[in-house]
Amino acid sequence: KAEEVLRVKLGTKAGKAASRVTAEGVVASSISGSTGALIEVNCETDFVTKNDSFLALAQAAAKLIAQHKPADVAALGALPYSQDGFGPTLEDVRKGLIGKIGENMTIRRFQRYTGSKLASYLHGTRIGVVVEFEGDDTAAKDVAMHVAAMKPVALTSNDVPAELIERERSVATAKAAESGKPADIAAKMIEGSVQKYLKEVSLFNQPFVKNDKQTVEQMLKAAGTTIKSFTLYVVGEGIEKKV
Repeated sequence: KAEEVLRVKLGTKAGKAASRVTAEGVVASSISGSTGALIEVNCETDFVTKNDSFLALAQAAAKLIAQHKPADVAALGALPYSQDGFGPTLEDVRKGLIGKIGENMTIRRFQRYTGSKLASYLHGTRIGVVVEFEGDDTAAKDVAMHVAAMKPVALTSNDVPAELIERERSVATAKAAESGKPADIAAKMIEGSVQKYLKEVSLFNQPFVKNDKQTVEQMLKAAGTTIKSFTLYVVGEGIEKKV
């Protein structure tokens, strides 16, 4: 029934658009005190990322997440929201804007935080970071900027996902095999490559962008600040784009 109503309202735009790849988009954040959210909302072309209605949808969605704690994207879509004459839910607005603008739009992912101090950094609308911390506000903001620039995958080496380590190990193994070195030396080469990778992708081990003479961990210690977690979203990351 809902599909029929939409086809009447929008022609067949929303239905036809649903299969189109959305690899462009924006990252938006909303922070109020110790509650905040980071969200990625996608569209098909870079042109739409500058559309005021699309930007308003993304910002409203971030605010709704912070306020209402939805469990997933479907629950977020069911929350009350009206815009551009569409409503009464966020999902109705999304579908309405697909018909109005003529491009598919999808809410891809979000992260909500509550109970700790939060710092955020948006690099334009394509890269967004939220950092959960205790301590100095300036140090936390600097870490958020650092994460956007250096793109760590975890806080420490121990937190790096196993699948990423295995991928790095397989690359190092292939390189060692090509080198023709004896097995014991090849094994050391592989382990050395993996350890180097772990340092490069863990936040605390990375050289701090504002002062590469110290690591992020050393900078935080000097500032009396603790980073509990972070979320980094890069628009379209991991989405297969048609070329």
